[in-house]
Amino acid sequence: MKIAKILAAAGLAVTLACGSAMATPSTQIWIPSTDVKGLKEVNISIDNYIRFSSASDAGPNYYDLGVTTGLLPFENFKLEAGIDYFTDGVSGSLASKHPLLFNFKAGIPEDAFGIKGLPAVAAGMFGIGTYDNGAGDNTMQNIVYGLVAKTFPVIGRISVGGYNGAEKNLGKKINNGVLASWDRTMSEISDKLWLAVDYMGGNNYNGGLSLGGSWAFSKQVSLLVGMNVWNPGQSTLTGGKPSFTTQLDINLP
Repeated sequence: MKIAKILAAAGLAVTLACGSAMATPSTQIWIPSTDVKGLKEVNISIDNYIRFSSASDAGPNYYDLGVTTGLLPFENFKLEAGIDYFTDGVSGSLASKHPLLFNFKAGIPEDAFGIKGLPAVAAGMFGIGTYDNGAGDNTMQNIVYGLVAKTFPVIGRISVGGYNGAEKNLGKKINNGVLASWDRTMSEISDKLWLAVDYMGGNNYNGGLSLGGSWAFSKQVSLLVGMNVWNPGQSTLTGGKPSFTTQLDINLP
């Protein structure tokens, strides 16, 4: 019964979004995090990125629906994989014609193997597409990344890393960059409130600064609200105007 209610909520959110949404690897707001799902843990994520501007150069809105699940039973080494249905909602666009993307991530949590102070480490790929025309499209970015994260008292968690994607899709010499983020559960206010800021370098489709916060309605359901300010890219590879994002996360069981 509980699962039925959760799936009903997910269906309602999709309907309200008038599109589809994303479940990329376990993320902060935009970039991947060092969090990795455990065995039988399933995440359904419904993400929307809506432009603040309707100008011709604002860029398309993005809608992303996906599922990510853990694959290993180990406490100290985890592996997850997922599939996204990612579209810009533009009839005839490459993103709408070829919306399926895949991702995977492996990692170890902080203090793994009983080693106090050991940072979390994760590496993986996302944006693994099913179609490639090699003409600057965003349907097969094949982004490889790595991250290290450490949680500090009072400050929160700091994550740093980098990525490299397909040059012919993201642009020559702008297909890589840094990954960095800060996130923290605001226990002083409520254990249900989580805030984050993340940054993805590179003047391509993906580069930008994102900030936002989420509220956990239960252990299974949380909603993040935030904004993205995209890096200025080349004329044909710009991330576009800033966007407003909502991200509904549903965790099973």
